[in-house]
Amino acid sequence: MCIWNHPAEAMLMNLYATLILAFALSMDAFAAAVGKGAVLHRPRFREAIRTGIIFGLVEACTPLIGWFLGLYASQYIMEWDHWIAFSLLFMLGCRMVIESLKNNVQTTVESTPFRHSSTTLVITAIATSLDAMVIGVGLAFLQVDIFHTAMTIGIITMIMATLGMLIGRYIGPLLGKRAELIGGLILIIIGFNILFEHLKLFMYAV
Repeated sequence: MCIWNHPAEAMLMNLYATLILAFALSMDAFAAAVGKGAVLHRPRFREAIRTGIIFGLVEACTPLIGWFLGLYASQYIMEWDHWIAFSLLFMLGCRMVIESLKNNVQTTVESTPFRHSSTTLVITAIATSLDAMVIGVGLAFLQVDIFHTAMTIGIITMIMATLGMLIGRYIGPLLGKRAELIGGLILIIIGFNILFEHLKLFMYAV
């Protein structure tokens, strides 16, 4: 008798798979949050929670969007999501790099921001969560509870982004005025990594 027929064991395996998926999808958000935290002047825990909530909400919504789009737009999403993510992260990263290079004077506490705008955080969160939308498209063809899965992904991403921001808090003072430059480079690297991974899969498929 196949052991996977047992409901409890099947549910346990689904939980394990969902957690692994959630942690995998949260890695880009974690790395981006570290860069965001390093740019700020000793961000408070409240700002870290705010960042985590924004990243978590966006990451939870994108697989739901992919799920509802399903088969009708799956081909379009899979063809363009990596280019959109790369473009958003590249533009945000370049903006941070340019701003850091323009600032030739010693960074002071007064000139260092204490928080990021909601718009900047939302754009970054969207760029790092587009792969979750494609995952949502794939989950539309499987027998999974999409709302439970999306909630798990969102919670794990919220935790990881909050931790990333707090880690960035301690990295920032060590980097000094180079923090914004490095933060921008992190976003650019994440963008190129997303693009590279998708193009590599495309080459293997061909």
